Amino acid sequence: MASPAAGQFNQQQGVAPARGPDAPKPAERAAPASDPQAGAAGADGNAPIVPDAEFDAALPPLSGDINAPLEPMPAAASPATTSPAATPPASQAAAPPLVNPDGTLPAAAPESAELAQPLPPLTGFDTTPLQTAADVKDKDAPQIRYVTRLKGLEKLDLAGQFKALSALEEGKGKAANATQVAARAREDEALAVRLMKSLGYYDGTAISLIETVPDASDATRPGRLLATVTATPGRLYTLSSVTIDAPAVTPPDLLTRNLPLRVGDPIEAARIQGAEANVSLVLPQQGYPFVKVGERDILLDDQSAKATGAYTLPVDTGPRSRFGNLVTTGDPVFGIDHLNVFPRFDDGDLYDSRKTDDLRDALVATGLFSSVAVEPQRTGRTNPDGTEAVDLLVRQTKGPARSLAGSAGYSTGQGFKAEGSWTHRNLFPPEGALIGTIVAGTQEQGISGTFRRSNAGRRDRTFTALASANHSNYDAFDAFTGTLSARWSYDSTPIWQKRFTYYYGGELVGTNESVYDFGRGESVRRTYGIAALPGQVQWDTSDSLLNPTRGYRLRLNLSPEGSVSGGFKPYVRTMIEATYYYPVSPSLVIAGRARAGSIQGIARDDLAPSRRYYGGGGGSVRGYGFQRLGPFDPQGNPVGGRSLNEFALEARYRFGNFGIVPFLDAGNSYESSLPKGSDLKMGAGIGGRFYTNFGPMRIDVATPLNPRPGDGKVALYISIGQAF
Repeated sequence: MASPAAGQFNQQQGVAPARGPDAPKPAERAAPASDPQAGAAGADGNAPIVPDAEFDAALPPLSGDINAPLEPMPAAASPATTSPAATPPASQAAAPPLVNPDGTLPAAAPESAELAQPLPPLTGFDTTPLQTAADVKDKDAPQIRYVTRLKGLEKLDLAGQFKALSALEEGKGKAANATQVAARAREDEALAVRLMKSLGYYDGTAISLIETVPDASDATRPGRLLATVTATPGRLYTLSSVTIDAPAVTPPDLLTRNLPLRVGDPIEAARIQGAEANVSLVLPQQGYPFVKVGERDILLDDQSAKATGAYTLPVDTGPRSRFGNLVTTGDPVFGIDHLNVFPRFDDGDLYDSRKTDDLRDALVATGLFSSVAVEPQRTGRTNPDGTEAVDLLVRQTKGPARSLAGSAGYSTGQGFKAEGSWTHRNLFPPEGALIGTIVAGTQEQGISGTFRRSNAGRRDRTFTALASANHSNYDAFDAFTGTLSARWSYDSTPIWQKRFTYYYGGELVGTNESVYDFGRGESVRRTYGIAALPGQVQWDTSDSLLNPTRGYRLRLNLSPEGSVSGGFKPYVRTMIEATYYYPVSPSLVIAGRARAGSIQGIARDDLAPSRRYYGGGGGSVRGYGFQRLGPFDPQGNPVGGRSLNEFALEARYRFGNFGIVPFLDAGNSYESSLPKGSDLKMGAGIGGRFYTNFGPMRIDVATPLNPRPGDGKVALYISIGQAF
């Protein structure tokens, strides 16, 4: 007879005799009566053990031929031949046979009434998700409070970075439960370790502790949690060697000189990344446009007395290169001939990525591209010195060529003035623009048409031709003026502000103006024909065209002219101006201006009133009306002069996008050909600024400090841009 252990082993191994579907499981078979242990077991209500003889007799005979066909399974025993001892208890129903004795399938069970019902339509299905405890809104969820404490990072000056990135700090002292606080603390442990490693403390460790701190103010209230993150930096690792794995370069120290890492430097992440970035930046400026900086390798030695690391940086410099040709692709705006106007380098110059960027910026400044890119391309062409010729591929995408613009302003003496313009920047390719302008104001109206050729034969050189008709009605004169002019200029742009700029050209003016005839004692109208050759040079070291904060500007205007009104009278108009900008602090700039003008070679009364010098107004001495400074006629109207001087001082204080500007102005115009230092008229006031991406909006309110009879008490000026 098998022991209980043997019976259990057979059942565990799955070796059971073959039996029909109605046969009981081996553990359920009754034991022979001759087995006292089995009988005892049956008396105790436990399943009897199958004797070994019965178990072995039930096993099918095995054949030694592995290729023999499988034997048929024995037929299921019928209930009549089943041994009474093998009959299952009444409480356990026999499983229905899978196949009837005649080989047919048994009848299907009766269908459930619920399963027979049709499915509900999808449109009537309730898709509202079940709400669980996790769906409770934050405002309804219970919260606990906690306080964060950091130890060990202060001496490394890492406390600020830790607080900026901390999960505990991000939670703002609130959490759903203590488990959430502990999870945040574990995140901060890893954060502290990363921060220490970033400074070279690779042995650094951190541990967090969550504890309850009782509320000392109220013993009945539950205490807050205190989350303490303690960091231990350990040793500082330094560089034991610095190796650059790269081919030879020219000059030989180009790589080592531009990788500012030395033996003994701490293995600081920011320092190392900055040094590698410097290699990527400088080498393309020194003739290596295709340099690739590989992945660094730092082998730490933590077994020596000094914690060190051996640094190795692979660098693929690519070929040393020189500029070749320009090639283009895409939707062309310019052909190759005009593209060759823009580069500030010649074929054969050593490659410099700054000049490539300069070319791209110059193309962007035309305003004719929706996108443009300039990329170096390898050619395989070898120069006599062994360098490779590199072509620049210009990818062009055409942008809109038409634009509308407008501006408006108001000032005492000039009234309201609005100006609108329509521009087609490439109506006459390449870069031949047509500009139509309309001026509408209470005291000035006009229309003009301008042809402008940008980058005319040379980069940043502009040719402009203008025809205009204008009516001006001011206290000083009432004039109807027609102008034809042509001008060559070298100007600054918002993208490229140049130190030296100039213009020169010619101008023909026909004007009919009211003028006071001191000999006749009355106002008369006269017609003047004027020919002029105006020119200007300027030196500009300021940091902005529209809102300078440092530097200075020097400007000289010179215009030889001739006036025809009863005779030809030549003369020369000059004006010199200097401005200076000094930053006292990042938010405060002191700005100053001095200007002086002179007209030589003609009497004042022989000059057309519109060509004389006047003082006063938003761009002159604020507090006085436009053109109200200088000599007056007996009727109280300004008649202008042959000279002018002006001074201005501003304190520009900015906070965010707004600013306050107190200012003091002084100046006057004179009948003499040279300005005088006496009889200065002074105005003071305060202005407001609203700074935009295209320049500041300006509102100035001023009052005259030494007014004359007829001068107003307050003057208002609204415009775009600083006063100077």
